Amino acid sequence: MDSLITAAARALAAGDPLGALNRIALREDAGALALRGIAMAQLGDFTRARVLVRRAARAFGAKEALARSRCIVAEAEIALASRDLGWPEKTLHQARAILEAHGDNVNAAHARYLDVRRALLLGQLDDAGQMLASLDPAALPAALRAAHELFAAGLALRRLRTRDARDALGLAREAAKQAGIPALAAEVESAWRLLRTPAARLIARDGERLLLLDEVEALFASQTFVVDACRLCVREAGSAVSLATRPVLFTLVRMLADAWPGDVPRDALIARAFRLREADETHRARLRVELGRLRGLLRPHALIEATSRGFALQPLHAREVAVLALPVEDEHAPLLAHLADGEAWSSSALALALGASQRTVQRALDALGAAGKVQSFGRGRARRWTMPPMPGFTTVLLLPAALAND
Repeated sequence: MDSLITAAARALAAGDPLGALNRIALREDAGALALRGIAMAQLGDFTRARVLVRRAARAFGAKEALARSRCIVAEAEIALASRDLGWPEKTLHQARAILEAHGDNVNAAHARYLDVRRALLLGQLDDAGQMLASLDPAALPAALRAAHELFAAGLALRRLRTRDARDALGLAREAAKQAGIPALAAEVESAWRLLRTPAARLIARDGERLLLLDEVEALFASQTFVVDACRLCVREAGSAVSLATRPVLFTLVRMLADAWPGDVPRDALIARAFRLREADETHRARLRVELGRLRGLLRPHALIEATSRGFALQPLHAREVAVLALPVEDEHAPLLAHLADGEAWSSSALALALGASQRTVQRALDALGAAGKVQSFGRGRARRWTMPPMPGFTTVLLLPAALAND
């Protein structure tokens, strides 16, 4: 490796893409193409970066398997940064095996961390946790140790374990300081801000207030009967009943919780749950059926009692009922939560992350775009969607996560 390539590689490792480009911007050999691609990725031009890294991989060819595998890992990282979640995992795993066979443990570990990152983006928290637990960051460079702890913190936040998140972020801050990479340090500080930013709005009979993530965690562990409008479930004392696939039932329990300890008129329940202006006897019969289903799901936690004018919620164990709502409620809040990371997403990647059809996601994006809440650029398969982070709030509670009990 010549001196310019070495100097450019050191500049990239230190987070100085412009310094790297000053040395190799006009070169077309395989090594220079790979470093130029990484530099463009650090500058945010992911499209150009992928073109350069692919050219480098082809230039190295099959005889230089180690260098080619490093290019594949770089392309996979660029794909994740540009939210291309459909990038073939098998190709990355093959490249990682070659790196391990050649003793390049640092880049092999980097490839494993890309698998962790993809799992987190898709909400596959158990998979991410298992992969992270199998990695020992002690012998890795400071930048990768910081990344390990950032992933651990992200996993803990999604699982609402704020103490674990603080511990991981403390280690990440120290590792980032040792790495001396400004962008990495900024990423760690951004993660710290999530713990100091309101995450939800608590609605109870004594009024409303904003909650931080650790306060939400304490609420879920308490004896309060909580209707969680962030993840569409009912919670009590660490257990949860998911209603994410039962929107009518969730609407009913949300209305009953909002009115507690009072009741809700039958016509009001019908109008909102079934989206009807006028109710007849068939709708009242349907309401009785849906409430029967809701009673069955909530039986360990609460009763739904008929009153003279409607129905009321009666907790079996809890002394209080509360609703945990979004700081700003929106029909498409889970989609907006993914876009709030500031990255550019394709509709196909959003569909994968949300577990929805691409057509459903595209309709939602079109509606949000017409309302001015999101923006798009590019055309066809290259079209991407983005939005600025919601000022003053964190969207952690809207991202996919397994419930304690379903």
